[in-house]
Amino acid sequence: GEDGVLLYIFSKIGIKNKKLVEIGIEEGKECNSANLIINFGWNGLLIDGDQRGIMSAKYYYKHVKGISDSRLKIVNKFVTKENVNNIFKENGIEGEIDMLSIDIDGNDYWILKEINTLNPRVIIMEYNASIPKDKSLSVKYDPHFDRFVKHESAWYHGASLKAITKLANQKGYILVGCESTGCNAFFVRKDLAKGKLEEVSVEDAYYPQIYRVKHSSLEDQFDKIKDLEWTEI
Repeated sequence: GEDGVLLYIFSKIGIKNKKLVEIGIEEGKECNSANLIINFGWNGLLIDGDQRGIMSAKYYYKHVKGISDSRLKIVNKFVTKENVNNIFKENGIEGEIDMLSIDIDGNDYWILKEINTLNPRVIIMEYNASIPKDKSLSVKYDPHFDRFVKHESAWYHGASLKAITKLANQKGYILVGCESTGCNAFFVRKDLAKGKLEEVSVEDAYYPQIYRVKHSSLEDQFDKIKDLEWTEI
């Protein structure tokens, strides 16, 4: 449903330059940018730390979809708060863009906090739905973060919806909703949302992670990770 959510948002606020940046694309076929790039002619920068995934993404976009390197840059980098802004500059992406998406199952909060060279109109952030919606928590920053190493459940990653919303508000964005599988939250710059999109509370926007609740209650999910290292936001 995320493609539909994005098309709805842009139908309300308009499109400026069709530029996007997505951090965490895996093989690039199911990321938030795919539909916009393939079917609507958007351009920009896709980034992932997994070399095999990036090789697949490059082949898919260039040889299967026929999208030129001049329109779309696909970069193999493990993004940290120390290198994120330089990666954008090195690839010619600065200033106002239409969309920024971050889904890296780790330092998501800290990467967004550090970004200062982009001015996205829409931000998409994965939130950790295993953290209760009333808690404002992020994992402790680790430049080598790997959720599969950090805890056997792999549920210790990212930040709560409340923590991410606080940061987004500080940066001048409002929460306009989450998609129903409990993965991504959508934020729109306040100046663009005014009179077009309503702000939604964390309590109303939150969805549990649909795949996790099939096997474990929300209480059990957080109980497994609550004693790990958290930063209160």
